[in-house]
Amino acid sequence: MKRNSPLLIKPKTKSGLYHSITKDSVNWKYLNFEARNFDFNQQFHWDTEENEMVIVLLSGNYKFKSNKGSFETKNGRKNVFKGVAHTLYIPRRTKINLIATSEKLDIAYGWCKSDSDFPLKLVKPEETPTVIFGGDNATRQFNDLIPPGFGCSSIVVREVYTPSGNWSSFPAHKHDERILDKKGNVIEPIQEEIYFYKFQKPEAYAIQQVYTKDHSIDEIIRAQHNDVVMIPKGFHPVVAEHGFHCYYLNFLAGTDQCLKNTTDPDHEWIYDSWKSKDERLPLVTSRMNNEN
Repeated sequence: MKRNSPLLIKPKTKSGLYHSITKDSVNWKYLNFEARNFDFNQQFHWDTEENEMVIVLLSGNYKFKSNKGSFETKNGRKNVFKGVAHTLYIPRRTKINLIATSEKLDIAYGWCKSDSDFPLKLVKPEETPTVIFGGDNATRQFNDLIPPGFGCSSIVVREVYTPSGNWSSFPAHKHDERILDKKGNVIEPIQEEIYFYKFQKPEAYAIQQVYTKDHSIDEIIRAQHNDVVMIPKGFHPVVAEHGFHCYYLNFLAGTDQCLKNTTDPDHEWIYDSWKSKDERLPLVTSRMNNEN
């Protein structure tokens, strides 16, 4: 019998607000997430109140106005496989108005409580750090949109490209208990996380496992285009279907603004096993934005 995982959230619609995942609706403590499509000249109004917010440009272009500053994107990518994101960090107590300036606009945004004031900032594609991480058939590309040390309260955002057939978020890791070393440095935070998937064709998918050592969570999930997988706790590796490259966008929020984690001890040996990098990477570069 087919059973949908409680951690898998399908898009509600193909237009407009197609994901809305608030911490209250899913009984989380920190993280909220939405994704939204616009037609040309449609507007989006928001008041961040006591939250910080990050808007990731998935495709299209927009004008942004607020009481903290204004921006306009000109070289937004056609889709997530045609360039790197523009990333907009918005501090608390900001009233915004976003206007679609392209025929179609697709954005994702996350928000969480903030206890401090930070500058409004637009990070352009050419300013975004890119890392080729892992090795062999576990090589993938990180675009660090809001990395550790960015200058914010607790939100972290990264987009990940996993080539066809490769493993990602691997070796499996977790971030669900706050652990400090003897000097008080964080070696594992508590963070809630979402994986927001996109693929080049509707038949493509990835397989994601979410599990804990005590088996309180033990899910294997088939994630398709525009699906969200929620990570409340536990280890959460991914593998891309052979024949299709996989994109996912991670939002994280919790006790610390970092990407520290604990590897599944059964998998730690894998770090020393890699012999080469996948030559298909990088799958996207900021140069592609200017070719659109």
